[in-house]
Amino acid sequence: AEALGMSLGVPVVPVHHLEGHLLSPLLSADPPEFPFVALLVSGGHTQLMQVTGVGEYVLLGESLDDAAGEAFDKTAKLIGLGYPGGPQLATLAERGRAGRFRLPRPMLKSGDLDFSFSGLKTAVLNVVSGPEWKPEDAADLAVDFQEAVVDVLCTKALRALELAGLWRLVVAGGVGANRKLRQRLDAATRRKGWRVYYPEPALCTDNGAMIAFAGARRLAAGEVPGEDCAVRVYPRWPLAALRAPGVI
Repeated sequence: AEALGMSLGVPVVPVHHLEGHLLSPLLSADPPEFPFVALLVSGGHTQLMQVTGVGEYVLLGESLDDAAGEAFDKTAKLIGLGYPGGPQLATLAERGRAGRFRLPRPMLKSGDLDFSFSGLKTAVLNVVSGPEWKPEDAADLAVDFQEAVVDVLCTKALRALELAGLWRLVVAGGVGANRKLRQRLDAATRRKGWRVYYPEPALCTDNGAMIAFAGARRLAAGEVPGEDCAVRVYPRWPLAALRAPGVI
């Protein structure tokens, strides 16, 4: 990116990967307006953010261990699916019978907006390691696992809207493409007269469009790129640490 910027004589705007996900629903045919609560749910992150504008983010809650997408992938591996396992597990769950396996809903009633999915993954491990486990039960386990994750995500996201006093929910990240999650959130927000927004499925997983869009929004909002086109790389960069364009 630095070399291209220098050779073409165009500005280089550093982009936070999660900001790309968070703003990706603004690329959809029915984009949300600010402010909103964002549920960022992917293989590496599960976070709830209050968003009032580009670079104006307040962390409401996050996963204390495994992200939801990571739990999907690890559970898929435990029941014999390939990688990436999340989409394969969701497809398998469509053939399953719900209710056969009693799986926990970690931190569902914790009183805060944080998440934890490592215990759910461990519960699946205990099932598949047990003497009564049969591979033909994989679809039933998949649907019960998916129900547990969706229960927690929906409950916390709706609670975040209530606490923030907002009625727009944005869902972004790879797990945001999950059909069951979308169905549950659509139904729950419709009952309350709220709205939920998603990017198109092609924009849920990592993609260049969301990164270009985030950079363009920052540039249009007045961010001034460095003249040397240099991009600093941070191994850990909390999304809430970002600032709005022009704010030091």
